Amino acid sequence: MRLKSNVLHITLKKTLVSYPRGYGYFCVKSLAMTKNTVLHKANTRGHANHGWLDSHHTFSFANYHNRERMNFGVLRVLNDDIVDGGMGFGTHPHSNMEIISIPLEGDLQHKDSMGNVAVISQGDVQVLSAGTGISHSEQNKNTDRAVKFLQIWVFPNKQNVTPRYDQISIGDLEKKNELYQVLSPNPDDAGVWIHQDAWFFMGNLEAGISREYNIHKPGNGIYVFVLEGDVTIDGQALNKRDGYGIWDADGIQIKADTDAKMLVMEVPMQLK
Repeated sequence: MRLKSNVLHITLKKTLVSYPRGYGYFCVKSLAMTKNTVLHKANTRGHANHGWLDSHHTFSFANYHNRERMNFGVLRVLNDDIVDGGMGFGTHPHSNMEIISIPLEGDLQHKDSMGNVAVISQGDVQVLSAGTGISHSEQNKNTDRAVKFLQIWVFPNKQNVTPRYDQISIGDLEKKNELYQVLSPNPDDAGVWIHQDAWFFMGNLEAGISREYNIHKPGNGIYVFVLEGDVTIDGQALNKRDGYGIWDADGIQIKADTDAKMLVMEVPMQLK
């Protein structure tokens, strides 16, 4: 079984006080925008094909750098990755970042410096609170098929916490034609939890179904990533792998134009 080691490397500033409103939201050439929204069409994302890894980056990452697409509030990374059979990311470090992995197809094997060895599959959500520092590796467990997963990084609201690992199956949480919570700031709430005032919901809606999402904390923004199908959000048409951010709003209305799947991420718009 082959393991590709240390192919990708990214350095982030560890000390950040705050982002002024508007920072990282707009890119005139690669997105359409209105007063309080930002649209990232799927074909405007950064793209890197390393042979063993085919990755699309909604925000700047590794060799893809666009100073106008650095983040959406505290949402720093949204990578849409496909890893060939038997391949993966060699052991590499992280610190002071909340890292969420959501497999879409296949099985991803995880090992870390805390002694955790696990496999996450479609229907699971994994979170790493890197805190004072961890090292981990991720590898496609299968040699005969690719693994597809989302890699999401969120800036934490606490620095230098004790590193932690968590993983859940969301099968018991899933509700057909509803938005269901998979992440929050509360360890006693549904889903995994992170060190940030963020809430993630997933939805699997049949064509014609509409649902409303209302924010949990005033001042937060909402970023929707369409996994499958076509949806309309507050009049904006979106297609597969489009991203749409909204802020200075109490909520959004989502309508499935076809059978559709989506990830709804509510995050603070400033890092304190």
